[in-house]
Amino acid sequence: MTRHRPLPRILVKQGPLLLLIASIIIIWLGQEFGPADWADPFMVVPAQITESWQHLRSGSLDAATLATLGTLLTHAFLHGDFNHLLYNMLYFWIFAALIVEHLGQRWFALIFLLTAVAGGIAHTLLHPTDATPMLGASGALMGFEGAYLGLALRHQLPPPQVWPMAHPVPPFHLAALAVIGVAFDFHDVFTGEADFIAHGAHIGGFIMGLFITSVALPAERA
Repeated sequence: MTRHRPLPRILVKQGPLLLLIASIIIIWLGQEFGPADWADPFMVVPAQITESWQHLRSGSLDAATLATLGTLLTHAFLHGDFNHLLYNMLYFWIFAALIVEHLGQRWFALIFLLTAVAGGIAHTLLHPTDATPMLGASGALMGFEGAYLGLALRHQLPPPQVWPMAHPVPPFHLAALAVIGVAFDFHDVFTGEADFIAHGAHIGGFIMGLFITSVALPAERA
């Protein structure tokens, strides 16, 4: 009788995260080598979001309005260039993998969805009339950083060790990295730094992730 070799633990535990990262990479390849501008309708355009929200408030609900509001999520699957993709996926893997380890796959999926949307909303609130498209998983990435910070503040976590990290590091060292990152975002928002980075999306995702694990998450779940 043939004995099936069990799947590596990383594939069993982190399968959905790896699948999400692979999907984002495939989508980026489609952006690079597929038809020009096919991804434009899936990016967040703050002026369009603002207009669609006004339609929704007035009781007007149609496919175009829903499609525009849907970009609050779909923008997180798109990236501008290789460096944008590479650095986002690197930190996305580190912090999201830790969230899967501590909370499981369902909370990972929920945090990704809510922080991506929160990032899109925050960016729109800061630039309600801007017609420049915004894309990238940075809001969700910062959401996972905020979520890890919330866990570190609320619980005594073991030293995080995520492949391919060579050695475990103290939890608060990694949490401090998240705090430093979002502090730069707040600085650039308040000083009006024009660097073509969606700082509002970073802040919105971070705050949502921090809220989920420090307030909304049941104590026994963590």
